[in-house]
This record gives sequence, C-alpha cells and structure tokens, in this order.
Amino acid sequence: MSRWLTEAVPRGRVAAFRTLIYLFVAADLVIFTPWVRTRVSVPGDLYRPLLIGRLLPLPTPTETLVTVIFWALLVLALLAATGRAPRLLGWTVCALYLEWMIIAMSYGKVDHDRFGLLVALAVLPTAGRARHGDATRTEAGGWALRVTQIAVICTYFLAAWAKLRFGGLDWLTGSVLARAIIRRGTDLADLIAHVPYLLIVAQFGIVAFELFSPVVFLLPARWRLAMVGFFYSFHAVTIATITISFAPHLAAMTSFLPLERVRPLLWARRLVGRPAPDASGSTNQDAAEAGAAPEPVGASAAPEPLGDQAPALGRPAGP
Repeated sequence: MSRWLTEAVPRGRVAAFRTLIYLFVAADLVIFTPWVRTRVSVPGDLYRPLLIGRLLPLPTPTETLVTVIFWALLVLALLAATGRAPRLLGWTVCALYLEWMIIAMSYGKVDHDRFGLLVALAVLPTAGRARHGDATRTEAGGWALRVTQIAVICTYFLAAWAKLRFGGLDWLTGSVLARAIIRRGTDLADLIAHVPYLLIVAQFGIVAFELFSPVVFLLPARWRLAMVGFFYSFHAVTIATITISFAPHLAAMTSFLPLERVRPLLWARRLVGRPAPDASGSTNQDAAEAGAAPEPVGASAAPEPLGDQAPALGRPAGP
C-alpha cells in the first residue's frame, strides 16, 4: 500500500502540475469566484462559518480583510507557479485560499467541486523542488499526486453516496435533470429532454459512473487515461447541457495525466531559438557564451575542444 501511495513520478510532472494548479488559483480569483468580494456588503449576522471557521476561529469578513486576501493570494499564486520557494509560497497560498473558500462557502451554499483542488494545495508544498522537463523520479511528488487523485475520486464516490443517502431511489427515477434543464438548460439540453426516458437513463448512468469511479486505480496505465478522458467528457456534456462548471475539480484531475510531456519552457526556448536546458539547468549556448566548449554528459571537467566546435568559439577550425 505504501509503495502504491508513493509511486515515483518524474519531477517534470510535479512541476507542470504545480504550475497549472497555482495558475488556476489566480484565474479562479478573477474569473470564477470574484463574487466573493461582494460578500462584504452582506450583513455580518448572515455569516455562518463552516466548522473549520468556527474551530480556528476566523473573523467575520470585512472589506479590508477580503481585499488583502484577494491581492495577496493573486500575487503569491503567480509567484508560486514559477516553482520558486515551493514550501514557503505553497503553504501561504494554501492558507489564503482556504480562507477565501471559507468566506465563499459560509453564506448557505457549499460547492463540492473544490475538494480536490484544496487537497492539491495542501500536499504540493511537500513535493519539494521540481523543474519542468526533469525526468528524475520522486516519491514525494508521487505521494502528492496520488493523494490528489484519491481526493478527486472521493468527490465522485461521495457525491453518489450523498445522492442515495438523501434522495434515495427517487433520485434515480425522479425529475432531477429535468428541473436542472428548466432552470439553466441550453438548446442542446432542450433537444435531449424531448427523448422519452433518456433523462432517467442518464440519472442511473451518473450514479453508476460515480459509484464505480474508484475502478480507475485498478486499470493499466493506458486504460486509466481512457477512463480519465471519459471523466472529462462527462463534464464537457454537463457544461454543454446544464451549464454547470466543475473547473476546480477538472484542474485537480490533471494529477492523473502525464503532464511532464507538456514543456512550455522548452517550447518558449525553441520559439526564440535557444537550446533547452539539460538536467543541471545549463545549456550548450550558455557554455559557448562562457568561452568553453559544451561538455557532453560523462565527459571530464576540462575536455579538449573538438575541431568542428572551434568556429563557434571564434577560432579557426583545426585540420
């Protein structure tokens, strides 16, 4: 079990996941949850903090508090996305975003699509340093990704459990999707709604897929990616029909993907005509600019320059 929890992954995957998560936090503040700043106009006696807000305890939100959290979190999330000071910036972003969510969810509505994202923010600081494109494997990073994956799947499984616990079998055979389409459905949803019994079948399918979502951990790598692709397609249909976005959940679900193949820094260097860095972070161009021939991996500390490299160093080529 411990080997499964700490299965080593490339550091490049951890670096890419870290960048994506922290950039999403910044985007979340200005795109998905800017409405949190309007909470300060609500009378303070309507603030009913979540259990964690009562245990700490946290203050009733004020305009000054919310403004400070917003700007501090925005700046620090962008800094954390660079991978610098992963523990200091990571823990700070985690604490600030948790408070941002407590403020957002303490006025009567709690969204379950942010569980995986909050877990990711809590475990990323433990993954240590990681460089984009680094193929070195890390168990600490593997643990951070695995815990996030478990949180993502728990979101599905516990959602099905809640449906059956509070709605019973009536949730399966009732008019849940029909009401959702009436409230916020699209033209595509209107077409689907006219197909007899299709919404009932869809409700059975939703609960079945959520209950069996833990199977993803039992599948081989290729089939696991296919199942994660199905998860994403399910949310695409959800957005296209009833306009419900699970963006934070979708960001956390990238923990299943081989993100080390996404190397934006490498692409940027190629765009400007610079070579990519090696595992140590240096490049052949850097060596040439320093006045020394590029050193191949495994070579001695002071190799003799090769003849075909001499013109690049400003000397005539050897015979």
